Amino acid sequence: MINPAELDVLRGALEKLEAGFTDLPRFAPEFDVDAVSDVLQQVATRMQDNYPYYHPLYAGQMLKPPHPVARLAYALSLWINPNNHALDGGRASSAMEKECVIEIGNMFGWEAPLGHLAGGGTMANLEALWIAGRLNPDKRVVASELAHYTHKRICEVLRIPYSAVRCTPGGHIDLAHLDELLDQGDVGTVVATMGTTGFGAVDPLPGILERAAKAHVRVHADAAYGGYFTLAGTLGDQARGAFDALGHVDSIVVDPHKHGLQPYGCGCVLFRDPADGRFYKHDSPYTYFSSEELHLGEISLECSRPGASAVALWATHRLLPPVRGGQFAQDLERCLAAAREFWFRLDASPSFRPLMKPELDIVTYAVNAPDTAAASRRARQVFERAAEENLHLALVELPAAMLRTDAPEIRETTDTVTCLRSVLMKPEHRDWIDRLVAILENAAVTD
Repeated sequence: MINPAELDVLRGALEKLEAGFTDLPRFAPEFDVDAVSDVLQQVATRMQDNYPYYHPLYAGQMLKPPHPVARLAYALSLWINPNNHALDGGRASSAMEKECVIEIGNMFGWEAPLGHLAGGGTMANLEALWIAGRLNPDKRVVASELAHYTHKRICEVLRIPYSAVRCTPGGHIDLAHLDELLDQGDVGTVVATMGTTGFGAVDPLPGILERAAKAHVRVHADAAYGGYFTLAGTLGDQARGAFDALGHVDSIVVDPHKHGLQPYGCGCVLFRDPADGRFYKHDSPYTYFSSEELHLGEISLECSRPGASAVALWATHRLLPPVRGGQFAQDLERCLAAAREFWFRLDASPSFRPLMKPELDIVTYAVNAPDTAAASRRARQVFERAAEENLHLALVELPAAMLRTDAPEIRETTDTVTCLRSVLMKPEHRDWIDRLVAILENAAVTD
């Protein structure tokens, strides 16, 4: 879990940081070392009550450990504790954030997007839909029924009408139903999900863009989970076509704290048209007179924001540039390979019925049983038994009708069915498939 070398690297970096302030009078805040040590020991004990998110045997939710360089850079920055609301509070870290935003935009073919880091995908999506609502007042936002639930919630907060679009059996937005909604003439924004949280399904963005252009509506891409996969070279044709079209949308959200190897919380919102920044304009009579340069707080709904997030992301980009063909992209491809092999291994098993083939690195699967009620009971049993062997999975509740395509032999006796879900988002998962499958098979053995 902890590599002692990390602490040595951090100490050396802290000494380098301190060397930049030697012209100041000596000052060191005092604290009770013994009391602090005692409290930290208590914290360490309490923190043991966690799943091993960092370990390959954790294959449940979207929890990916930060890279050591991100973790160390974040910690290093806390000795300064910059605030990226304004240049006054975060001079270096604000510059780092601007560089990172450009580099993230470059992944999608944007040279100089308007954008900034945010507390996470929810806040980033809120800002994108807020801008969409300002540009298309009183118009509806529509998104896939498998889109993240926060889109509906955000629209409630913003008082924007919202409608869900049906999905195909493959988990993609149904373009025929989208046509019906667009024909009603009151849609202002279509949300394309670039990797649903339940299945990792990638919406057919080229078809969405074509329809949106004819209807004169905005397209927002929620790529919070899937955005970095645009760098992968081993995507399927449908997903590749969707990611290649991302440069044509109006706004994009991507979460560096998912596949970007960052600590929580680090989201990012980007706008293709820098003129969208006009909606952020505000007057503040008491702050920010140290520079005439653009303050990040002038293009963000959030005020105080941790500069540490920008420092950690900047450091990660220096070590692992987010470019096609690089080590970062190769690690994403290992995640894709892990999910595909896992799906095929489950498909060959008499104990499990994997649902749609993974487009990214999420695999959702039912436990084989005569009917949906029994499948749900067995899924919960496998979940608990696997945890006893330190394999931690996730449970997901789905409409029973979703089994008709991939598991038609499981009779529908309930409206919903409990399934298992694994997010294989650590590159190391590729080397642990045999172990994961063996534990699952053992957990599925009936008494």
